[in-house]
Amino acid sequence: MHRLLGALLRRALRGGGDRGDVPGWVLVTVMTAGMVVGLWAVAGPRLQQLFTQSMDAVLGQL
Repeated sequence: MHRLLGALLRRALRGGGDRGDVPGWVLVTVMTAGMVVGLWAVAGPRLQQLFTQSMDAVLGQL
């Protein structure tokens, strides 16, 4: 039991350098979400119009 606790303590004190760059990934995720929201706000109405025109053209040919 003492060996297990000692091993866990040593591992905790080692610093955990193998955990990765969590703040970097969070920043990338948040920035990507912000870009998607910004592009959607700008291009959303135009994309909806293009989709509606395309569907009208397809349904008109049936």
